[in-house]
Amino acid sequence: MPFADTILQRLKRIKARAFEDRSRARERASTLFKFKYACFKDLLASNTELLNIITDLEAKLRGQEVFGMSYVRSQATRAVFHTLKMVKSLDDLSGRHFAAFFPIIDNLNSCIKAELGQRKELTVTEWVLPYSGITREMADWVGGKNANLGELLNRVGLPIPEGFAITTAAYHYFLEQNDLVDEINRLRRHLDLHDPHAITNVSREMQDLIRTAPAPVDLELTILSSFDRMAERIRETSDETRREIRTALRSSAIGEDSELSYAGQYTSVLNVRREKLIDTYKEVLASLYTPRAVSYRLAKGMRDEDIAMSVACIEMVNSIASGVMYSRDPSNPLADEILIEAVWGLGSYAVDGIVTPDNYMVSKDGKATVVIERISRKPVQLVGLPEGGLKEIPVKLEKQDAACLSPEQIQKLAEYGLLLEKHYEYPQDTEWALDDHGRLMILQTRPLHLENRQAATSKEFPRADGYSLLVEGGAVVFPGIGFGPAVHVKSEEDLETFPAGGILVARHAEPQFVMVMTKAQAIVTDTGSVTSHMASLAREFGVPTILDTKTATVSIPPGVEVTVDAYSARVYEGLAPELLNLRRTRDSIMKDTPVFRALRKVADRIVPLNLTNPAAANFAPQHCKTLHDIMRLVHELSYKEMFAISDLVSDHQGPSAFRLVAPIPLDLRIIDVGGGLTGASSFSKRVTVDQIASVPFRALLDGMLHEDLRNQGPRPIHLGGFLSVVREQMFTPPGTAERFGDRSYAIVSDYYLNFSSRIGYHYSVLDTYCCETASKNYITFSFKGGAADEIRRNRRARAIAAIFDALGFMVEVREDRVAARYYKHESELTREKLDMVGRMLQFTRQMDMLMQCEGSVEALAKTFLEGNYALDHGAWSQLLGSGASTHKT
Repeated sequence: MPFADTILQRLKRIKARAFEDRSRARERASTLFKFKYACFKDLLASNTELLNIITDLEAKLRGQEVFGMSYVRSQATRAVFHTLKMVKSLDDLSGRHFAAFFPIIDNLNSCIKAELGQRKELTVTEWVLPYSGITREMADWVGGKNANLGELLNRVGLPIPEGFAITTAAYHYFLEQNDLVDEINRLRRHLDLHDPHAITNVSREMQDLIRTAPAPVDLELTILSSFDRMAERIRETSDETRREIRTALRSSAIGEDSELSYAGQYTSVLNVRREKLIDTYKEVLASLYTPRAVSYRLAKGMRDEDIAMSVACIEMVNSIASGVMYSRDPSNPLADEILIEAVWGLGSYAVDGIVTPDNYMVSKDGKATVVIERISRKPVQLVGLPEGGLKEIPVKLEKQDAACLSPEQIQKLAEYGLLLEKHYEYPQDTEWALDDHGRLMILQTRPLHLENRQAATSKEFPRADGYSLLVEGGAVVFPGIGFGPAVHVKSEEDLETFPAGGILVARHAEPQFVMVMTKAQAIVTDTGSVTSHMASLAREFGVPTILDTKTATVSIPPGVEVTVDAYSARVYEGLAPELLNLRRTRDSIMKDTPVFRALRKVADRIVPLNLTNPAAANFAPQHCKTLHDIMRLVHELSYKEMFAISDLVSDHQGPSAFRLVAPIPLDLRIIDVGGGLTGASSFSKRVTVDQIASVPFRALLDGMLHEDLRNQGPRPIHLGGFLSVVREQMFTPPGTAERFGDRSYAIVSDYYLNFSSRIGYHYSVLDTYCCETASKNYITFSFKGGAADEIRRNRRARAIAAIFDALGFMVEVREDRVAARYYKHESELTREKLDMVGRMLQFTRQMDMLMQCEGSVEALAKTFLEGNYALDHGAWSQLLGSGASTHKT
């Protein structure tokens, strides 16, 4: 018996150890699976982000959207980061089997950095240069404004004020001596063109750094000595030997007056005394980082490395009258006439739209004949004070309605305008002043951007009948049609919250509006001139704009949808469809810019997809040529790694992959990470709908299995859409269109679902969490692809977006991609939305073939939202009302 007891005890110990071993194995398997699941979730999150980045880059490469180098750097950095994160997650998920990806990413990252790292080298070391030594070719060191003043003096022979240029070498020296370069670069990383609030905050921090930094002593002495020499020359040529000389400090940033006009984006300070010279110089430097200047650079594609500030320090002209001159009328360039505008006092009130100026249209007939003369009422003027600074004063009563210029002065200015246009071989935008000795001086000149308006000016635009006319009359700055809700702008805060697609309505024409010109459908103001800075910006951005309407802010109620006709200077209440047909496609303003060329080179390392077939021999790391290739390969490999997890553990040690048995056209595989399935048999590897315990997955399946969807009859297919699919697949070059695998996947837990459906050329991903805590609940959905041409794919994407929008989701559409979000709602409401998403997934299959016209976008969304899931031939034809040829399939 003792021997038998010993044997029994040993067997019990062996059994206990075996049980402990199995328990530890299950625990290790559970820990391992949770780790791999966490890696997989990280990988999926980065895959979504990277797909968004690529879609955004594709849209920017069309050249119709504005962006800056900070955008290119940010997106390139994010693309590399998320690609690396995907590879790291896959490597961890697989047990370190994919290290081969890392040197490929390093190489691509090095190539991208090389494209982003190029910058110009500064070769001029002088801090101050006299205008007698400056020509147009020196713009890289003195800026366009200073270079043009030197050009005017030395090559055109026109009169300019006394002065000198403080070069960009001085700017760089100022920053270096105060250790500001790294700090400003750090702040730049927080800039985002689509976040005006962030731009405002970061810009103010940058400006404060410059304002509070001391000027280096040697730089200060150099500037003041140059000022003293200028003052001595002025006194020697005038009768006022004791006159106190005051100056105007004007920004002359690199690129400011080149082909990309920086109209009004930087600070110019008038009537500055000697003791305020250095502080004012710092203020002008700081204006390089005003919110509107930063927004402009981001929008217009200027590389940050190429930005530097030179300053024009010129004699303050005691202006009797001032204004602007266009060597060609910007609102009617076909007339080929010179436009001169004038106000009393300093010209700021003309270019800023404060006072409506006198208007002279002068013929180029060799006699400078005044074709049109409009003398406005000018009640106030801006003047310089003896102690420095500026002041608005009333214009003497007898001069308020009088002309600012004599016929002889108009003729002389017109001669100057012809000389400038001939010299620069391009129409010019020129500021001028008339001093108290009767001398006309040119203060600055820059290229005048003219769009091709021949088609617009050849049309007659009668009043649209049947619509309430809110505004009629004003100055058309840029012709076109805009439609949207009226948004009254009274402050920078209003600009920060300006919605995309709004109509900007304001009292004055402000250059700060540049912050939202990429969003605004049109701009309408009470006052302003076609020669104002804001008008120049509106032309560059191609925004339909009407200024000087007198009554816009009174006649156009906030929030009311209006149609702006910037051909005939009219604004109608509501939508005028016949006018929308005259909308102009905004010309590309990016494709010839340095930043677009930089984006093209960087995007070539990110966007192209060469690995399209998972079964092909080249579907391997060593054949990855772009980040998109890596993303595609890693994403495919990750699913294989997740399904291989079930092979690592026994039936009782971990979860398994199961195939869903349900009447839906999907090969759907499920991995349960905890509580997502009930009663599942690891032997059969199959589950039914009744065994789905995951709350969000069950809600989605309820929608996909909706009775009306299961009983669908044959769908109508537009013959042209079907032929489009055939044509795309026959004639699209190999490798340019991605076909996804036919297997779909669901990662489920009790409250979590990641559903990835990959059918043919369509790819949709749903990620959701749905529990009783509303703050934790969310739904994110993305859809991309299609087998038809890109027009039909885009129409289907917009139809899907319209459905999501009606369901209360936040929606974004880019090309053929839809992204939708729904956050922090109660469990019941979240489940209802998931049910509708399930229905939508089933309803929209193969719908790109049906999208034969624009009307099909609204028709498809309307049909779904009304619950007409059958989508029979007659109903679809009736909805479209087009009589188009359709067939059943």
